[in-house]
Parts: sequence; structure tokens; C-alpha cells
Amino acid sequence: MKHLKTIAFVIIVAFFFNTLTAQNRWSAEFRPGIYFPTKSVGMVKLKTGFGFEVALSYKVMQHLNTYVGWGFNTFQTADDTLKIEFDLTGYTFGFHFIHPISKDSKLSYLMRAGVIYSHIKIENINGNIIQDTNHGIGYEFGTGLDFILGSNGWSLRPQVGYRALSRDLELLNTKTKVDLNYIVFALGVSKQF
Repeated sequence: MKHLKTIAFVIIVAFFFNTLTAQNRWSAEFRPGIYFPTKSVGMVKLKTGFGFEVALSYKVMQHLNTYVGWGFNTFQTADDTLKIEFDLTGYTFGFHFIHPISKDSKLSYLMRAGVIYSHIKIENINGNIIQDTNHGIGYEFGTGLDFILGSNGWSLRPQVGYRALSRDLELLNTKTKVDLNYIVFALGVSKQF
């Protein structure tokens, strides 16, 4: 029985190692973007925001990838007298589907859908945190293009998407539900390895 467990362990490790080292199964992406809020947060109107995301993805099937990432987004208020900003930081995970437009094309279309696990911080102009929500689950979806740049595994990925997160925020000893929903325009740079 001991030898059987050892053999099973070696087979599992060999399979896992082979999967991890398979060519072009992994990719890393850096995706800066600008964000357009779709509505006010409570009574506060927000300006166009900006930020970035870094993500690591793994090819599960020929055109289907799973991804996990971390991102930072910031929004300033439209009312300059408030002098606060809303920062959204957290994790993303989900799937994206990349399929060539034609058989030998270097251009593919991309669709993604996933979950965000983030929190919202309200900061003053000095960078001091005024309020901070706990992490919570939201969602994201988007579409875009994938342009292969040569044969070295680099791609350029213009994308548009939508993100939504609802969290409870305590203001003056009263819990208020905060919805931060926004449209994303991003330009990702990806590298396969």
C-alpha cells in the first residue's frame, strides 16, 4: 500500500508539473484603463476614473482560459468642495474566451466574464482613509480584440466592459448601501509563456 501511494503521488506530481510547464498555456496581462461611472454613489457624483489590473491566466481548453488578477481603480468626486476620492481595490477571477476571426488570423475576438472580490475606500486629499468597506463580491463582463504581435507571444488587447460592486458603508453610525458601477475602456498587453 505504501508503494502504491508513492507511485500515485509521483504520477500526480508529474502530471501537474507537465501541465504547469506546457508551452503557451500561461499568459500574464497588464491592463490599464479609464472608467466611466454609470450613476452617482449615493448623493455623490463621480468623475471619470482610472486604474489598472494585472492578471495571470491559464488555457483550460483550446479557446477557453481561466484568469485571476488584482486591480486598483480610483474615482474623484465631481464636487471639488468634497475633496475625497473613492478607491476600489481587490481581486478578479473568471473565464475569457479567445477565438481567431479566421483560421490563420492574428486577430481574435475576446469575451470575458468573472467575479470581482473588492472593497471600497473613501480617502481625503491627504490619502487618509475616511471609510473602508469590507471585501465583497461583484461581477464583471466584457469584450474586445486580441492582436498577436509577431511570433514571440505578445498580444495587444483593446477591451470594453462593465463592472458592478455593492457594499455597505457606515456613515454617521448609519449603514448605507453603496453601488459602484462603471464602464471600462482598457488596453491590455499580454505575454504567453
